[in-house]
Amino acid sequence: MNHSCPEEHDHVLLRTEGHAAYITLNRPKALNALTHPMVLSIDEALTAWEHDPAVETVVIEGAGERGLCAGGDIRAIHEDARTGGTASADFWRDEYRLNARIAHYPKPYVALMDGIVMGGGVGISAHGTVRLVTERSRIAMPETGIGFVPDVGGTYLLALAPGELGTHLALTGTAVGAPDALLCGLADHFVPSGTLPALAADLARDSVHEALDRYVRPAPDGVLHGHREWIDHCYAADTAEEILARLLAADVPAAKAAADTLLAKSPTAVKVTLAALRRARRLGPLERVLEQEYRISLAALSSPDLVEGIRAQVIVKDRAPRWSPGTLEAVGPAEVERFFAPLGDRELRLSPSASPQEVAW
Repeated sequence: MNHSCPEEHDHVLLRTEGHAAYITLNRPKALNALTHPMVLSIDEALTAWEHDPAVETVVIEGAGERGLCAGGDIRAIHEDARTGGTASADFWRDEYRLNARIAHYPKPYVALMDGIVMGGGVGISAHGTVRLVTERSRIAMPETGIGFVPDVGGTYLLALAPGELGTHLALTGTAVGAPDALLCGLADHFVPSGTLPALAADLARDSVHEALDRYVRPAPDGVLHGHREWIDHCYAADTAEEILARLLAADVPAAKAAADTLLAKSPTAVKVTLAALRRARRLGPLERVLEQEYRISLAALSSPDLVEGIRAQVIVKDRAPRWSPGTLEAVGPAEVERFFAPLGDRELRLSPSASPQEVAW
């Protein structure tokens, strides 16, 4: 694995123990944010382990106390977008291929989704065979807040959530805890965070079923189930403007809070996200949705809102982005459609998978 300098290579730690292989994202000071060399290292390890009969289970976890992964390295994306570079396009191409690979990996792929799991962190976990959340989990696709659109298969996952829950999470970027992640189909089981090290160790000698039987617990009560009525009504509207109007008209404090949140996001990103979700429901398999997301991501690189959003939220941190256009009404259909335009020979083309592989575990 010679894709990076030694310091970068240390950002993904790989080991095998018993019949399990372990991936540890090791950039704790950056909340394990993914770089291109990290994606390549993970993919290369998965290739080796797929063909290694001694490896029966793969486990992915994050170093440090704060979480699995906060997403992609958006400082690098900001520089790329600001200077008209192509590094982000190459990164996304390999990252999305990895997301599809994880979804169809032929061996159990166990994701320990403890702490913060956002953006690209969702992509390397929520497509896995077994997704474990804890009382510390905070899961989100917060892209509209930086002038971007949920990617890494996020629009695929959120389009499959019950009712309009996924639309709510995608447009507002709201972070959810373990019970709501389970409700939305972003995770499979609740495990107390303090037991994760023991569970991970047990996977080296026991089957996934045996280990889960010992550690899985009932999840605490969530929030979203009690909000389904207004969420499903408001977000079923045909346009972002109508969604906002319904939220403001709802006699529910949480709906008005969602409206305020929506108004703070990039109007362009909100409209493109809504269109992407609606189209994802008709596209079929994950691969087709990732191909659509790749078109959107490349278009976002030339959108002023991506540079401005990252500047405001991450670089300068004044939390006062100046979106262009500044209102939903000012974002016309042609501007939204630009994000879905074919890329010609730059298209991401993923091999179709007729159905997820059956994983024996």
